[in-house]
Amino acid sequence: MALQLLAAPSDPALLDLPWNVPLEQWPPDQLVLLPKGISRHVVRFVRLEGAVYAVKEVGEDIARREYGLLRLLERRNLPSVEAVGVLSGRVADDGTPLDAALITRHLQFSLPYRALFSSTLRPDTAIRLLDALAALLVRMHTAGFYWGDCSLSNTLFRRDAGAFAAYLVDAETGDLQVTLSAGQRLYDLDLARTNIAGELLDLEAGGLLHPTIDPIETSDQVAQRYHSLWDELLGTETFDTGERFRIDQRIRRLNDLGFDVAELTIVTDIDGRTVQLEPKVVDAGHHSRRLLRLTGLDVEENQARRLLNDLDAYRAAKDVQNEDEEIVAHRWVTEAFEPVVRAVPKELRGKLEPAEIFHEVLEHRWFLSERARRDVGLMPAAWSYVAEVLTHKPDEQAVLGSRIGTPTVAADPYEGEDDDDAEMATSRDRRESGA
Repeated sequence: MALQLLAAPSDPALLDLPWNVPLEQWPPDQLVLLPKGISRHVVRFVRLEGAVYAVKEVGEDIARREYGLLRLLERRNLPSVEAVGVLSGRVADDGTPLDAALITRHLQFSLPYRALFSSTLRPDTAIRLLDALAALLVRMHTAGFYWGDCSLSNTLFRRDAGAFAAYLVDAETGDLQVTLSAGQRLYDLDLARTNIAGELLDLEAGGLLHPTIDPIETSDQVAQRYHSLWDELLGTETFDTGERFRIDQRIRRLNDLGFDVAELTIVTDIDGRTVQLEPKVVDAGHHSRRLLRLTGLDVEENQARRLLNDLDAYRAAKDVQNEDEEIVAHRWVTEAFEPVVRAVPKELRGKLEPAEIFHEVLEHRWFLSERARRDVGLMPAAWSYVAEVLTHKPDEQAVLGSRIGTPTVAADPYEGEDDDDAEMATSRDRRESGA
Protein backbone atom coordinates (compact mmCIF):
# COMPACT_ATOMS: atom_id res chain seq x y z
CA MET A 1 0.00 0.00 0.00
CA ALA A 2 1.62 3.30 -1.12
CA LEU A 3 1.62 6.56 0.81
CA GLN A 4 -0.89 9.08 -0.48
CA LEU A 5 -0.69 12.81 0.29
CA LEU A 6 -3.81 14.87 -0.27
CA ALA A 7 -2.47 18.36 0.18
CA ALA A 8 -2.59 22.02 -0.67
CA PRO A 9 0.75 23.34 -2.03
CA SER A 10 3.13 22.57 0.80
CA ASP A 11 6.60 21.38 1.72
CA PRO A 12 7.45 18.16 -0.16
CA ALA A 13 9.76 17.27 2.75
CA LEU A 14 6.61 16.19 4.59
CA LEU A 15 6.90 12.90 2.72
CA ASP A 16 10.30 12.30 4.34
CA LEU A 17 8.88 12.07 7.86
CA PRO A 18 8.82 8.59 9.49
CA TRP A 19 5.27 7.71 8.46
CA ASN A 20 5.99 4.00 8.97
CA VAL A 21 6.19 4.63 12.74
CA PRO A 22 3.17 5.29 15.02
CA LEU A 23 3.05 8.98 15.88
CA GLU A 24 3.54 8.45 19.62
CA GLN A 25 6.83 6.65 18.84
CA TRP A 26 8.34 9.32 16.59
CA PRO A 27 11.98 10.04 17.53
CA PRO A 28 12.63 13.23 19.55
CA ASP A 29 14.92 14.70 16.90
CA GLN A 30 11.91 14.93 14.55
CA LEU A 31 9.75 16.85 17.02
CA VAL A 32 9.25 20.32 18.40
CA LEU A 33 8.01 20.58 21.96
CA LEU A 34 5.01 22.91 22.01
CA PRO A 35 2.25 23.27 24.60
CA LYS A 36 -1.02 21.75 23.42
CA GLY A 37 -4.51 21.25 24.71
CA ILE A 38 -6.15 17.99 25.66
CA SER A 39 -6.86 15.83 22.60
CA ARG A 40 -8.55 12.49 22.08
CA HIS A 41 -5.93 11.73 19.42
CA VAL A 42 -2.14 11.64 19.39
CA VAL A 43 -0.77 15.03 18.24
CA ARG A 44 2.87 15.92 17.55
CA PHE A 45 4.62 19.03 16.21
CA VAL A 46 7.38 18.92 13.61
CA ARG A 47 9.59 21.62 12.11
CA LEU A 48 10.53 21.57 8.41
CA GLU A 49 12.44 24.37 6.69
CA GLY A 50 11.53 26.86 9.41
CA ALA A 51 7.79 26.04 9.37
CA VAL A 52 6.08 24.17 12.21
CA TYR A 53 3.32 21.66 11.49
CA ALA A 54 0.87 19.88 13.77
CA VAL A 55 0.29 16.20 12.93
CA LYS A 56 -2.79 14.41 14.26
CA GLU A 57 -3.20 10.64 13.93
CA VAL A 58 -6.81 9.76 13.07
CA GLY A 59 -8.88 7.54 10.79
CA GLU A 60 -8.64 8.38 7.08
CA ASP A 61 -12.33 9.26 6.56
CA ILE A 62 -12.32 11.56 9.56
CA ALA A 63 -9.02 13.15 8.49
CA ARG A 64 -10.27 13.83 4.94
CA ARG A 65 -13.54 15.29 6.20
CA GLU A 66 -11.81 17.59 8.68
CA TYR A 67 -9.28 18.63 6.04
CA GLY A 68 -12.13 19.62 3.73
CA LEU A 69 -13.92 21.59 6.45
CA LEU A 70 -10.78 23.49 7.44
CA ARG A 71 -10.16 24.38 3.80
CA LEU A 72 -13.73 25.70 3.51
CA LEU A 73 -13.30 27.78 6.67
CA GLU A 74 -10.06 29.18 5.30
CA ARG A 75 -11.71 30.16 2.01
CA ARG A 76 -14.39 31.99 3.99
CA ASN A 77 -11.69 33.81 5.95
CA LEU A 78 -12.88 32.37 9.26
CA PRO A 79 -10.36 32.12 12.11
CA SER A 80 -9.06 28.57 12.09
CA VAL A 81 -5.80 26.71 11.64
CA GLU A 82 -4.61 26.14 8.08
CA ALA A 83 -5.09 22.62 6.74
CA VAL A 84 -2.00 21.39 4.90
CA GLY A 85 -2.80 17.81 3.97
CA VAL A 86 -3.85 14.26 4.77
CA LEU A 87 -1.27 11.44 4.67
CA SER A 88 -2.89 8.04 4.18
CA GLY A 89 -1.72 4.55 3.22
CA ARG A 90 0.62 4.33 6.22
CA VAL A 91 1.98 0.89 7.08
CA ALA A 92 4.39 -0.09 9.86
CA ASP A 93 7.55 -2.04 9.07
CA ASP A 94 5.88 -5.23 10.27
CA GLY A 95 2.96 -4.69 7.86
CA THR A 96 0.51 -3.34 10.43
CA PRO A 97 -1.78 -0.65 8.93
CA LEU A 98 -1.51 2.74 10.64
CA ASP A 99 -4.07 5.51 10.90
CA ALA A 100 -3.92 8.43 8.51
CA ALA A 101 -2.48 11.76 9.63
CA LEU A 102 -4.06 15.20 9.35
CA ILE A 103 -1.41 17.90 8.90
CA THR A 104 -2.07 21.53 9.80
CA ARG A 105 0.23 24.54 9.94
CA HIS A 106 1.01 25.68 13.46
CA LEU A 107 -0.48 29.10 14.19
CA GLN A 108 2.51 31.30 14.99
CA PHE A 109 2.51 33.17 18.33
CA SER A 110 -0.52 31.18 19.51
CA LEU A 111 -1.02 29.33 22.76
CA PRO A 112 -3.51 26.74 24.05
CA TYR A 113 -5.51 27.56 27.15
CA ARG A 114 -3.48 25.30 29.47
CA ALA A 115 -0.40 27.42 28.72
CA LEU A 116 -2.32 30.56 29.64
CA PHE A 117 -4.48 29.54 32.61
CA SER A 118 -2.38 29.26 35.72
CA SER A 119 -2.34 30.48 39.31
CA THR A 120 -0.42 33.56 38.12
CA LEU A 121 -2.98 34.56 35.49
CA ARG A 122 -5.09 37.56 36.51
CA PRO A 123 -8.86 36.90 36.50
CA ASP A 124 -9.57 39.75 34.05
CA THR A 125 -7.07 38.21 31.64
CA ALA A 126 -8.97 34.93 31.89
CA ILE A 127 -12.20 36.79 31.11
CA ARG A 128 -10.61 38.30 27.99
CA LEU A 129 -9.76 34.77 26.83
CA LEU A 130 -13.33 33.62 27.30
CA ASP A 131 -14.65 36.75 25.58
CA ALA A 132 -12.53 35.81 22.57
CA LEU A 133 -13.95 32.28 22.60
CA ALA A 134 -17.53 33.60 22.78
CA ALA A 135 -16.82 35.94 19.85
CA LEU A 136 -15.32 33.06 17.86
CA LEU A 137 -18.42 30.90 18.40
CA VAL A 138 -20.70 33.77 17.33
CA ARG A 139 -18.63 34.34 14.21
CA MET A 140 -18.72 30.64 13.32
CA HIS A 141 -22.48 30.51 13.85
CA THR A 142 -23.16 33.57 11.70
CA ALA A 143 -21.25 31.79 8.91
CA GLY A 144 -23.41 28.65 9.30
CA PHE A 145 -20.75 26.51 10.98
CA TYR A 146 -21.92 24.08 13.67
CA TRP A 147 -18.86 23.26 15.79
CA GLY A 148 -20.18 20.31 17.78
CA ASP A 149 -17.29 20.36 20.26
CA CYS A 150 -16.46 23.98 21.09
CA SER A 151 -14.05 24.03 24.02
CA LEU A 152 -10.92 25.66 25.31
CA SER A 153 -8.94 22.60 24.21
CA ASN A 154 -10.08 23.02 20.62
CA THR A 155 -9.10 26.71 20.50
CA LEU A 156 -5.83 28.60 20.17
CA PHE A 157 -5.35 32.17 21.41
CA ARG A 158 -3.17 35.00 20.12
CA ARG A 159 -2.57 38.34 21.79
CA ASP A 160 -4.53 41.16 20.15
CA ALA A 161 -3.70 44.63 21.52
CA GLY A 162 -4.58 43.93 25.14
CA ALA A 163 -7.26 41.39 24.26
CA PHE A 164 -7.07 37.95 22.64
CA ALA A 165 -8.09 36.54 19.27
CA ALA A 166 -9.38 32.97 19.22
CA TYR A 167 -8.89 30.41 16.45
CA LEU A 168 -10.63 27.08 15.87
CA VAL A 169 -8.21 24.14 15.97
CA ASP A 170 -10.36 21.01 15.75
CA ALA A 171 -13.21 20.76 13.21
CA GLU A 172 -13.64 16.99 13.51
CA THR A 173 -17.25 17.23 14.73
CA GLY A 174 -18.14 20.34 12.70
CA ASP A 175 -20.62 20.83 9.90
CA LEU A 176 -20.88 23.79 7.53
CA GLN A 177 -24.43 24.70 6.49
CA VAL A 178 -26.12 27.66 4.82
CA THR A 179 -27.61 28.81 8.11
CA LEU A 180 -28.07 27.36 11.58
CA SER A 181 -31.38 27.11 13.36
CA ALA A 182 -31.78 28.64 16.81
CA GLY A 183 -31.91 25.11 18.23
CA GLN A 184 -28.59 24.14 16.62
CA ARG A 185 -26.92 27.31 17.88
CA LEU A 186 -28.18 26.92 21.43
CA TYR A 187 -27.26 23.23 21.55
CA ASP A 188 -23.75 24.08 20.33
CA LEU A 189 -23.52 26.82 22.94
CA ASP A 190 -24.66 24.44 25.69
CA LEU A 191 -21.99 21.94 24.66
CA ALA A 192 -19.41 24.74 24.82
CA ARG A 193 -20.58 25.78 28.28
CA THR A 194 -20.39 22.20 29.55
CA ASN A 195 -16.93 21.62 28.02
CA ILE A 196 -15.52 24.87 29.42
CA ALA A 197 -16.86 24.13 32.90
CA GLY A 198 -15.23 20.69 32.81
CA GLU A 199 -11.90 22.07 31.62
CA LEU A 200 -11.86 24.75 34.31
CA LEU A 201 -12.79 22.18 36.99
CA ASP A 202 -9.86 20.08 35.77
CA LEU A 203 -7.51 23.06 36.15
CA GLU A 204 -8.95 23.78 39.59
CA ALA A 205 -8.34 20.19 40.69
CA GLY A 206 -4.73 20.51 39.55
CA GLY A 207 -4.20 23.77 41.43
CA LEU A 208 -3.76 25.69 38.17
CA LEU A 209 -6.74 28.02 38.45
CA HIS A 210 -6.78 31.37 40.21
CA PRO A 211 -8.82 31.00 43.44
CA THR A 212 -11.18 33.84 42.46
CA ILE A 213 -12.27 32.07 39.24
CA ASP A 214 -15.36 29.91 39.70
CA PRO A 215 -15.53 27.26 36.93
CA ILE A 216 -19.34 27.03 36.74
CA GLU A 217 -19.96 30.76 36.98
CA THR A 218 -17.24 31.49 34.42
CA SER A 219 -18.63 28.99 31.90
CA ASP A 220 -22.07 30.57 32.36
CA GLN A 221 -20.53 33.98 31.64
CA VAL A 222 -19.31 32.69 28.28
CA ALA A 223 -22.91 31.85 27.35
CA GLN A 224 -24.09 35.27 28.56
CA ARG A 225 -21.45 37.04 26.47
CA TYR A 226 -22.42 34.95 23.46
CA HIS A 227 -26.07 36.01 23.78
CA SER A 228 -25.15 39.68 24.24
CA LEU A 229 -22.95 39.70 21.15
CA TRP A 230 -25.47 37.76 19.06
CA ASP A 231 -28.26 40.19 19.99
CA GLU A 232 -26.07 43.17 19.14
CA LEU A 233 -25.16 41.71 15.76
CA LEU A 234 -28.50 40.33 14.65
CA GLY A 235 -31.14 41.65 17.04
CA THR A 236 -34.03 43.84 15.88
CA GLU A 237 -34.24 47.33 17.39
CA THR A 238 -37.35 49.54 17.58
CA PHE A 239 -37.32 53.30 18.19
CA ASP A 240 -39.31 56.46 17.49
CA THR A 241 -38.98 58.19 14.14
CA GLY A 242 -37.44 61.18 15.89
CA GLU A 243 -34.52 59.01 17.03
CA ARG A 244 -33.14 58.11 13.64
CA PHE A 245 -29.65 58.96 14.87
CA ARG A 246 -29.82 55.53 16.52
CA ILE A 247 -29.38 53.94 13.08
CA ASP A 248 -25.92 55.50 12.85
CA GLN A 249 -25.23 54.55 16.47
CA ARG A 250 -26.09 50.92 15.74
CA ILE A 251 -23.78 50.83 12.71
CA ARG A 252 -20.96 52.41 14.72
CA ARG A 253 -21.39 49.88 17.53
CA LEU A 254 -21.21 47.02 15.04
CA ASN A 255 -18.11 48.55 13.44
CA ASP A 256 -16.53 48.87 16.89
CA LEU A 257 -17.13 45.17 17.38
CA GLY A 258 -15.27 44.59 14.12
CA PHE A 259 -18.25 43.80 11.87
CA ASP A 260 -19.38 45.42 8.64
CA VAL A 261 -23.05 45.98 7.80
CA ALA A 262 -24.08 44.95 4.30
CA GLU A 263 -27.61 46.34 4.40
CA LEU A 264 -30.32 47.50 6.78
CA THR A 265 -33.95 46.48 6.86
CA ILE A 266 -35.93 49.49 8.07
CA VAL A 267 -39.68 49.17 8.56
CA THR A 268 -42.05 51.83 9.94
CA ASP A 269 -45.39 51.02 11.52
CA ILE A 270 -48.73 52.05 10.01
CA ASP A 271 -48.86 55.51 11.58
CA GLY A 272 -45.15 56.10 10.91
CA ARG A 273 -44.30 56.80 14.54
CA THR A 274 -41.90 53.96 15.19
CA VAL A 275 -39.08 52.43 13.16
CA GLN A 276 -37.89 48.83 13.29
CA LEU A 277 -34.24 48.31 12.38
CA GLU A 278 -32.67 44.96 11.49
CA PRO A 279 -29.04 44.98 10.27
CA LYS A 280 -27.55 42.37 7.96
CA VAL A 281 -24.06 41.79 9.30
CA VAL A 282 -21.34 40.49 7.03
CA ASP A 283 -17.73 39.45 7.65
CA ALA A 284 -15.88 40.46 10.78
CA GLY A 285 -12.60 42.30 10.38
CA HIS A 286 -13.79 45.84 9.65
CA HIS A 287 -10.65 47.51 11.02
CA SER A 288 -8.15 44.88 9.86
CA ARG A 289 -9.46 45.11 6.29
CA ARG A 290 -9.19 48.90 6.32
CA LEU A 291 -5.64 48.80 7.70
CA LEU A 292 -4.64 46.16 5.13
CA ARG A 293 -6.03 48.33 2.32
CA LEU A 294 -4.19 51.44 3.56
CA THR A 295 -0.86 49.97 4.65
CA GLY A 296 -0.55 46.34 3.60
CA LEU A 297 -0.28 45.30 7.27
CA ASP A 298 -2.26 42.13 7.98
CA VAL A 299 -2.96 42.06 11.73
CA GLU A 300 -5.63 41.09 14.25
CA GLU A 301 -8.78 43.21 14.62
CA ASN A 302 -7.96 44.98 17.90
CA GLN A 303 -4.39 45.57 16.78
CA ALA A 304 -5.74 47.14 13.58
CA ARG A 305 -8.07 49.37 15.58
CA ARG A 306 -5.16 50.55 17.73
CA LEU A 307 -2.87 51.17 14.76
CA LEU A 308 -5.60 53.07 12.93
CA ASN A 309 -6.08 55.26 16.01
CA ASP A 310 -2.37 56.04 15.99
CA LEU A 311 -2.57 56.76 12.26
CA ASP A 312 -5.34 59.29 12.98
CA ALA A 313 -3.21 60.87 15.71
CA TYR A 314 -0.29 61.03 13.27
CA ARG A 315 -2.46 62.82 10.70
CA ALA A 316 -3.47 65.41 13.27
CA ALA A 317 0.07 65.89 14.58
CA LYS A 318 1.45 66.35 11.06
CA ASP A 319 -1.55 68.53 10.05
CA VAL A 320 -2.23 66.39 6.96
CA GLN A 321 -5.92 65.67 7.51
CA ASN A 322 -6.76 66.93 4.03
CA GLU A 323 -4.17 64.85 2.20
CA ASP A 324 -4.91 61.53 0.49
CA GLU A 325 -5.46 58.86 3.18
CA GLU A 326 -3.32 56.21 1.50
CA ILE A 327 -0.39 58.60 1.05
CA VAL A 328 -0.52 59.59 4.72
CA ALA A 329 -0.78 55.93 5.71
CA HIS A 330 2.38 55.16 3.73
CA ARG A 331 4.19 58.00 5.54
CA TRP A 332 2.97 56.65 8.90
CA VAL A 333 4.31 53.18 8.11
CA THR A 334 7.66 54.64 7.06
CA GLU A 335 8.04 57.19 9.85
CA ALA A 336 6.30 55.50 12.80
CA PHE A 337 5.57 51.78 12.49
CA GLU A 338 8.74 50.56 10.77
CA PRO A 339 11.18 52.53 12.97
CA VAL A 340 9.60 51.02 16.09
CA VAL A 341 9.85 47.50 14.65
CA ARG A 342 13.49 48.11 13.65
CA ALA A 343 14.25 49.31 17.19
CA VAL A 344 13.78 45.73 18.41
CA PRO A 345 17.07 43.79 18.25
CA LYS A 346 16.98 40.72 16.06
CA GLU A 347 17.36 38.37 19.01
CA LEU A 348 14.18 39.77 20.62
CA ARG A 349 11.89 39.73 17.59
CA GLY A 350 10.50 36.29 18.36
CA LYS A 351 8.87 37.47 21.58
CA LEU A 352 5.80 39.17 20.08
CA GLU A 353 4.37 39.98 16.68
CA PRO A 354 5.36 43.41 15.28
CA ALA A 355 1.81 44.80 15.58
CA GLU A 356 1.59 43.67 19.22
CA ILE A 357 4.97 45.24 19.94
CA PHE A 358 3.81 48.53 18.41
CA HIS A 359 0.65 48.42 20.53
CA GLU A 360 2.66 47.81 23.69
CA VAL A 361 5.07 50.63 22.78
CA LEU A 362 2.08 52.98 22.52
CA GLU A 363 0.90 51.83 25.97
CA HIS A 364 4.42 52.25 27.35
CA ARG A 365 4.67 55.74 25.79
CA TRP A 366 1.46 56.81 27.52
CA PHE A 367 2.69 55.36 30.82
CA LEU A 368 6.05 57.18 30.58
CA SER A 369 4.44 60.43 29.44
CA GLU A 370 2.00 60.40 32.34
CA ARG A 371 4.86 59.84 34.77
CA ALA A 372 6.99 62.61 33.16
CA ARG A 373 3.97 64.91 32.66
CA ARG A 374 5.04 65.48 29.05
CA ASP A 375 5.05 63.53 25.80
CA VAL A 376 8.25 61.49 25.78
CA GLY A 377 8.00 60.73 22.04
CA LEU A 378 7.53 57.51 20.11
CA MET A 379 11.12 56.38 19.60
CA PRO A 380 12.33 57.12 23.17
CA ALA A 381 9.33 55.11 24.35
CA ALA A 382 10.29 52.28 21.97
CA TRP A 383 13.87 52.18 23.24
CA SER A 384 12.67 52.25 26.85
CA TYR A 385 10.12 49.50 26.15
CA VAL A 386 12.76 47.24 24.61
CA ALA A 387 15.14 47.73 27.54
CA GLU A 388 12.65 47.69 30.42
CA VAL A 389 9.80 45.44 29.25
CA LEU A 390 10.44 43.37 26.12
CA THR A 391 13.85 42.11 27.26
CA HIS A 392 12.21 40.49 30.30
CA LYS A 393 9.28 38.91 28.48
CA PRO A 394 9.48 35.19 27.72
CA ASP A 395 10.48 34.69 24.11
CA GLU A 396 8.87 32.32 21.66
CA GLN A 397 11.48 29.68 22.42
CA ALA A 398 10.55 29.67 26.11
CA VAL A 399 6.80 30.15 25.83
CA LEU A 400 6.05 28.05 22.78
CA GLY A 401 8.60 25.37 23.54
CA SER A 402 11.79 24.17 21.92
CA ARG A 403 13.05 21.06 20.21
CA ILE A 404 12.76 18.13 22.59
CA GLY A 405 15.97 17.68 24.52
CA THR A 406 16.89 21.37 24.35
CA PRO A 407 16.60 23.11 27.73
CA THR A 408 14.44 26.23 27.78
CA VAL A 409 15.78 29.51 29.09
CA ALA A 410 13.15 30.07 31.76
CA ALA A 411 11.96 27.54 34.28
CA ASP A 412 8.57 29.29 34.39
CA PRO A 413 8.01 31.10 31.09
CA TYR A 414 4.92 32.89 32.41
CA GLU A 415 6.45 34.23 35.58
CA GLY A 416 5.99 37.99 35.71
CA GLU A 417 3.67 38.09 32.70
CA ASP A 418 0.79 39.40 34.77
CA ASP A 419 2.94 42.22 36.07
CA ASP A 420 3.25 43.46 32.51
CA ASP A 421 -0.48 42.99 31.98
CA ALA A 422 -1.17 44.87 35.20
CA GLU A 423 0.91 47.86 34.09
CA MET A 424 -0.83 47.96 30.73
CA ALA A 425 -4.28 47.53 32.28
CA THR A 426 -3.63 50.22 34.89
CA SER A 427 -2.40 52.74 32.34
CA ARG A 428 -5.30 51.89 29.98
CA ASP A 429 -7.93 52.21 32.72
CA ARG A 430 -6.53 55.52 33.95
CA ARG A 431 -6.32 56.88 30.42
CA GLU A 432 -9.89 55.88 29.60
CA SER A 433 -11.18 57.38 32.84
CA GLY A 434 -9.42 60.67 32.08
CA ALA A 435 -7.22 60.44 35.19
